[in-house]
Formats: sequence, structure tokens, C-alpha cells
Amino acid sequence: MTDLLQGLNIYLIGMMGAGKTTVGRLLAEHLQYRFLDTDDVITKAAGKTINELFAQNGEEAFRSLESDVLSKVCAHTKLAVATGGGIILQRRNWSYLHCGLVVWLDAPIDLLYNRLAADTTRPLLQDADPKEKLRTLAEKRQALYSEADLHITIATDETPEQTTQKIITAIPSVLKSNTSLN
Repeated sequence: MTDLLQGLNIYLIGMMGAGKTTVGRLLAEHLQYRFLDTDDVITKAAGKTINELFAQNGEEAFRSLESDVLSKVCAHTKLAVATGGGIILQRRNWSYLHCGLVVWLDAPIDLLYNRLAADTTRPLLQDADPKEKLRTLAEKRQALYSEADLHITIATDETPEQTTQKIITAIPSVLKSNTSLN
């Protein structure tokens, strides 16, 4: 697998709660890559939580910072990168994402809601009906998420290890081996 990837970064995209961070860590471990979460980098760089950034600077400023972080991340190799759920909203981010392999983790709304129900750190879920908000966000973003190189559908009873294995199994379907050129 490592020969096939040749150091190519793997970017995990998808809705909040899809498991990008958990699966990203497992993927990095399996591939002997480093793991990076763009939200963690943003909070460290800004010295503020995502909620604080949204509240004090607005979503547009957050998205700009997110793009800046992604532009720097794509200069590295051998990374499994968990991205924020809205990273696909900025068209310029796709030029960075396409420097690697883009994997969409697609989870059902009920699963996302169950995973996020007690999470108060998600500014976009500070809503009277968070489940409907998730559904609306997913519908608006689906066409963009579908631009990923790999679409991994997550079953409700699936473990992060099983999701990781699905990705590893699917990678050869989108990458050609260079051994055939020798």
C-alpha cells in the first residue's frame, strides 16, 4: 500500500461526526503516516476554540483561516488529514485537496446526530433543531462531497476500524501502480 501511495496525503472529508479524526488516526497508524486534524491546527494557531472563532470573527473569517492552514498542509507528504466538515465550501480548497487522495466519509444523518447530540463545541449545531440542521447542511454539501476520489459509506453499526479497512481496500481502485511501468 505504501508503494502505491508514494507519500500521497489522504484527506478525509465529510460531515461533522462522520469520524474523520478517529478514522484518520487509525489510517495514519496503518499506513505509517503522520496524522493531522485541520481544526486542531486552527485552534492552536489562533489560540481560540472553533466556537470562539465563529463567535468573535464569523464563519467567513474561520473559512479563510481554514484555507490558509490547508494550503500549508498540502506542502507535506505522508499525512492522513482530518478536515473540517465545511472545508469543501471554498472552491480554492479543492486545489489543495486534489494534491492528495480525497476520501468522503458518508454517514447517515441519524448516526451523525447520535454522535453529536451531547457535543456543544459545534457552532453550526447551535440550533433549535440540530438534527434538521445536519440534514440541511448535508444536502447542501452533498454535491461537493461527491467530488471526492473515494466515497466510503458508513453503516450505523460499523466500527472505525471497519471504516479504515474499507478505505485501505478501496485505495487501489483509484490509484495505479507504478510497478507496471518497469
